[in-house]
Amino acid sequence: MKVALLQLNVSDDPGANLPVTLKMVRDAAAQGAEFVLTPEVTNCVSTSRAHQNDVLQLEDDDITLAALRAVAAETGIWLLIGSLGLKTGDADGRFANRSFLISPAGDIAARYDKIHMFDVDINETETYRESAGYRPGAQAVVAQTGFAKLGLSICYDMRFPALYQALAGAGAQILTAPAAFSPVTGAAHWHSLLRTRAIETGCFVLAPAQTGTHASATHKTRDTYGHSLAIDPWGTVLLDAGTEAGVYTVDLDIQSIEATRRKVPSLTNRRAFSGP
Repeated sequence: MKVALLQLNVSDDPGANLPVTLKMVRDAAAQGAEFVLTPEVTNCVSTSRAHQNDVLQLEDDDITLAALRAVAAETGIWLLIGSLGLKTGDADGRFANRSFLISPAGDIAARYDKIHMFDVDINETETYRESAGYRPGAQAVVAQTGFAKLGLSICYDMRFPALYQALAGAGAQILTAPAAFSPVTGAAHWHSLLRTRAIETGCFVLAPAQTGTHASATHKTRDTYGHSLAIDPWGTVLLDAGTEAGVYTVDLDIQSIEATRRKVPSLTNRRAFSGP
């Protein structure tokens, strides 16, 4: 089957970002993609919590979610919205970083809230405190589609292999890892982490990414790594999108999952252990 990864360079203006994303989805469908994936924070990349509070919306009101549900139904595709930044109504004012799987009828087939929060000092000038603005999720999610079972994750989750072992153990055949990855850690770890997640689970890994410098009229800009990846269950990189925004398609042989798992049956060879 043909899938499409959308590599985006969104600004901190959801209304301006949406027409670009919709055009890319329609272009992907026109190229024959049956499953289209967008990156993390498809609606808004911003370094300002105050600005996010001004422009983000509750799930029921979100313009990006509504429009992408409609375009999935219009084109008859499965669509993974890598994630949206959403208001939650929580007392502490924190947002949700939420991934949505949309069916060809435009229905929400699954939701996943990012579990692991990126709280790190990369260097003297680059610091992230995701948990200051976003509340972590607590529920791992496997979703059934017409072509495979998907295990959902978002960005920093990829550093926590136990999550992917649980997803594969629950039947996932394709792992989704939409991201807005730092250029520093991206250059060091992006390919290695995602190839490892594929190899250790015998799953395809699909990782659509944000790329480049993200425009803001009033706040500090942010840079992301790009290099959207599609990786097969053997760990072979089928697609590396580089750093240009655009629509990138790749064909997946879903039947290869079982063949690979027979060669390296690590899921069935797992054993419980005590300690240390």
